Amino acid sequence: MADKNEVFVYSYSAEEQDIVRKIRQKYMPEEENKMEQLIKLDKSTRTMGRVAAITLGIVSTLVFGTGMCCVLEWDMFILGVIIGMIGIGGMVSAYPIYSYINKKHMEKIAPKIMELTEELLKQN
Repeated sequence: MADKNEVFVYSYSAEEQDIVRKIRQKYMPEEENKMEQLIKLDKSTRTMGRVAAITLGIVSTLVFGTGMCCVLEWDMFILGVIIGMIGIGGMVSAYPIYSYINKKHMEKIAPKIMELTEELLKQN
């Protein structure tokens, strides 16, 4: 009688194994390595400040433009000057707000970045 412990073994070619690995990799949970985490954290320090500064700058420019319209088109000189000054104030404060938000965010994530850099330096 035939031995029931026989196992059928089939090996794929190198090309087929590569395809199988690629398909399997799509369904595996993504794991970021330490370097990717460090780069992602570093980029995030500027993102929050940029968003706030650009938003404030755009809104302030629109307010300034409304003030100009009041002066030039609608003959509301005093109101237009006041609205324009508010817009100028917002535009001027966009960069200090950008710097402040970046500084606060850097202070917040500095311990994590230091931890990651120490781990990376120990590996090398």
